[in-house]
Amino acid sequence: MPRSGVALAILACCALALPARAEMISFHTTMTGAAEVPPKTTAGSGDVLATLDTATKKLSYTVTFMDLSGPATMAHFHGPAAVGANAGIVVPLMPAVSPITGSVTLTDAQVADLMAGKWYANVHTAANPGGEIRGQMMK
Repeated sequence: MPRSGVALAILACCALALPARAEMISFHTTMTGAAEVPPKTTAGSGDVLATLDTATKKLSYTVTFMDLSGPATMAHFHGPAAVGANAGIVVPLMPAVSPITGSVTLTDAQVADLMAGKWYANVHTAANPGGEIRGQMMK
């Protein structure tokens, strides 16, 4: 094999041995009563900012909300669900006091659903036990 062929073979092997490059992907949503299913009439609103580290599958998030009908009783990420559909709890967000900050390591399936826009965040109150404000997580 000529020297150039050996060099190319070595470079190809080295490239395959390199670790995958991590990517940080940002997600955001604005939560409103109108986005709840069914829609709610409320002065409440909120925002979620999140970052996914694709190498570790760690999702770090900050959830803020205000002007709800009363104190928040619970907050969650739900999925998989499209806009206008409901789904089960994927990640509880605690404590339900604004701002909520935290992180969680996701499974491959959870990462795929989040990346596909199939997660939403919502905040519950006593007056709206199914959720008072909601927003779909988007890249």
